[in-house]
Amino acid sequence: MSWIEWYESLAKPSWTPSPATIGTIWQLLYPIIFITFGFVFWQAFRGKIPPAVVTPFAINLVANLAFTPIQFNLRNLPLATADILVVWATVLWCIVAIWPHYRWVAVLQIPYLIWVSIATVLQIGITWMNR
Repeated sequence: MSWIEWYESLAKPSWTPSPATIGTIWQLLYPIIFITFGFVFWQAFRGKIPPAVVTPFAINLVANLAFTPIQFNLRNLPLATADILVVWATVLWCIVAIWPHYRWVAVLQIPYLIWVSIATVLQIGITWMNR
């Protein structure tokens, strides 16, 4: 069964956005993530911010990129839930870590935090409903 057939077959909360809506939201967020994370990594490379500030951004990037293969290739809902919790926690950590250095980067993480908060609640619900 394809990943979309598998996903459609799962029990989901009634308020679950369509896959197209989820994709559109990520299409809007990824450029913001790319620009802000790229800026942070560049500033760390230039020595403008301490390496510790980059840590949550690096962890977030890895966890964010790992979610889709975990969820749709492995089809492992509990592991995907653990992964998205890491994504959510590191978005908060990113905001706190970068705030003293570049507040505009922190502010631009707010839409990402809002979406990941919604996605985390959704993922927990899907995992619970399909246990």
